[in-house]
Order: sequence, then structure tokens, then C-alpha cells
Amino acid sequence: MNAFLLAVRSSFGFLSTIPVGITMEGLDEFFKRTYLHILVGIVLGLMMGVVSYALISVMSFQLAAVLSIVFIYYLTGLNHLDGIADIGDGMTAHGSLEKKIKALKDMSLGIGGVAFSSLVILSLYSSLLSLFEEASVASADSGTSMALIVFLSVFVAEVSAKQSMLTVAAFGKSIHEGLGSILVTNTTMPKYIIGFVLGIVPCALAFWYIGFALIGIIAFIASIVSTFVLLNVSKRHFGGVNGDVIGSSNEIGRIIALIAITLAFKYDLGGLLWTL
Repeated sequence: MNAFLLAVRSSFGFLSTIPVGITMEGLDEFFKRTYLHILVGIVLGLMMGVVSYALISVMSFQLAAVLSIVFIYYLTGLNHLDGIADIGDGMTAHGSLEKKIKALKDMSLGIGGVAFSSLVILSLYSSLLSLFEEASVASADSGTSMALIVFLSVFVAEVSAKQSMLTVAAFGKSIHEGLGSILVTNTTMPKYIIGFVLGIVPCALAFWYIGFALIGIIAFIASIVSTFVLLNVSKRHFGGVNGDVIGSSNEIGRIIALIAITLAFKYDLGGLLWTL
């Protein structure tokens, strides 16, 4: 199989539950092209967007939000949420840097992990619910379909989440060997820039299409900014990053993007064409 196609297939095997098969050779090819995170984000974002579009068209906001979350984790698996739990245990551990790293790598789940993962799920639910409410208002004001706004928002959030992972890999310092350190080593600045361009263009075009020109860009940049905050916190607690921090950035980046989109609608920061 062509090396690039093998890398593409392996990127979906690594970042989703889609049963495409995965091998060490395929992972090696994927790690050479870490910007493929964005391609995966685009495809997964489209799938999540379609499901959210359908759900919000026939259900209450609350049920649509819950079932959207179920589909998100059905499609992406729980590895990234597990990363949230691990850094929760590590950050809440008392003592030296070594003790925090030990808690980070410990396979057992502590109260910090339970609290962090619960807060992430609650935040995802709340951000989706708030998005649906603001999309309803924006739809009434602009004449754009509410379901279409939700579709585009969920799409942009997932692309932004994958850019968050690339940001950790590009700017983080590995604290131990593993898949995370391989990603960090291979995510050079040129690859990061390729990913940035591949990500920001569809995010910008998505909302430009319906007249909210800047919202996709705002969400994309907001998720990156949140990742630098995570990098700083991780450096303070662990001295660097590992695969758990990279996975956590995916969950945090998605939520921050959804919140940014919601606030952009609420405060009219998107450059609405219908007001011109």
C-alpha cells in the first residue's frame, strides 16, 4: 500500500474507533505526517455534525446534547477522556514532581481523575446546550437554519480539537518515552504549520458560507490559546507533556471551541453579513 494512504488509514485507526485496522508500520507512517490529525478531525467533524444536525431537528435540546455526546465518544473512543482522568490524578497528587508523574502514569483511577473527567463531560454537555440555544436565536435573526448552524459548529469544534493536539505535540516537551513522545518528536514546526493551514481554512469557510465570517476563526484560535494554557499547567505539574496531556488537549480544545462559537453568536463577533 502507498505509504501516504497507509498513514491516512492508520490515522483513523489511531484517533477513532472506525475499524480500518492498524499496524506498527502504519503508525510509523502516520507519525511521519502528524498533520493528518486535521484530516481526521475534518472527517470526524462532518460525521458528528451530521448526527447533531439530525438530533436537533427532531429532539429537545437536552436530549440532542446527550445523544450527541454519546455519538462523539462512540466515534472517538474513551482514550482522550482517559487522558483527562490521568492528568486529574497527577495534578491533584501532593508532593514532588516525581510523585505527580507517578500518579499521572498510575493505571488506577483516583478522585482527581473522577472529578476532572466528570467536569469535562458536564462542560461538553453545557457547551452543546448553550450552543443550541444561541443557534436558535441566531437562526431567528438571520434566517439561517438552526440545524445547519449546529452542524457547522460541531464540525469546527472537532477540527479545532485536533489542532489542539498538534499544538501540544509541537510546543510540548516529553517527560517520558511512549506514543506521546513520538508525536512530540515528529511534530516539527513545518508540519504544525501545514496542520494549522489545513485546519483554519475549512473552519473559516464553514461559517463564511452562512455569513458569519469570523466565528470559525475565533473558535479555532481559542482552542489553540487554551492549549497553551494546558501546556503551562502541565509544565508546572509534570515538567512537560505525555500522551495523556495530548489526549486531554483534544477534549479541552473541543469544549473551548464550542464555548467560543456560542459567545461569538451571543455578542455578535462573527461579522454577520445580514447586518450589512
